[in-house]
Amino acid sequence: MTALDVQGSTRRGRAPFRSRPGGPGAPSQGPARTALRLLPLTPAIALMAIFLVGPIGYALYGSLTNAALSGYRAANPEFIGLDNYTRLLSSAQFWQAAWLTLLFVVASAVIGQNVLGMALALLLRSGPKRLGSVVSALVVMAWVLPEIVAAFTLYAFFSSEGTLNTALGWLGIDGPSWLILFPMLSVILANVWRGTAFSMMVYNAALAEVPPEITESAQIDGANTLQRFFRITLPMIRRAIATNMMLTTLQTLGVFTLIWVMTGGGPGTQSTTLPVLAFQQAFKFAQVGYGTAIATVTLVIGAVFALVYVRALKPEVD
Repeated sequence: MTALDVQGSTRRGRAPFRSRPGGPGAPSQGPARTALRLLPLTPAIALMAIFLVGPIGYALYGSLTNAALSGYRAANPEFIGLDNYTRLLSSAQFWQAAWLTLLFVVASAVIGQNVLGMALALLLRSGPKRLGSVVSALVVMAWVLPEIVAAFTLYAFFSSEGTLNTALGWLGIDGPSWLILFPMLSVILANVWRGTAFSMMVYNAALAEVPPEITESAQIDGANTLQRFFRITLPMIRRAIATNMMLTTLQTLGVFTLIWVMTGGGPGTQSTTLPVLAFQQAFKFAQVGYGTAIATVTLVIGAVFALVYVRALKPEVD
């Protein structure tokens, strides 16, 4: 390359070609640099392997055995391959539990907690300050209660002679037995009440990051409140919405204590979700291997939900 070529390349904004140190045959430093970058993460990776990957792998192996809670198979389980999975996939009780789990997650987390949480966040930002403070305190109080305390509180609220029916009686309305006639509706409303505070706080923080000059410009251009919300605010907090939906979905997928205390999965199997079914099979009917298989399927369903939300969190490519 001549000096004239170098000068022309520089003027056009391109650096002249320079050969790599060591020539074309020099060994690549990629693996060594990658190892050095991962070195500070080694303790975290080790902890994840011990406390996350290890238990998941052990549970997966347990789901391939006929382990029992007591008796000979408790001490000497046998490897039976995919028999537990074949059995549960042909079980009508499993498919009913899967449907109730999907209903519980979508109704109480994806729709209930997110929609109500967004509405409360908007109320905190645009409504009267005193009203927002009172509502915020009441909602957060439900969230900070220990789960077992919240479960017994909600059981007392929805029981036949509980708070809800007592209040309806004051209005001259004979309230039904909510936990018997409407068990899924009861646990869905209970989970919405229990978890809405988290969504409210996430959305309140996300709305605070929306530049007010953008919405003011849209208002000047003639956009009404709904148009500004759906066309400006929601797209700008899309990542916060996807993150919150992922967290609330995964948390709701594993809810056990709330349902167990309120309905025990009943009446019959009308409120038996996959975590409740796994517990019943493993500890009530002593079929630990079969119950572990159900829990493993629940884990896979959670992974599918997580992949969908992670894909939604990817930055847009022009």
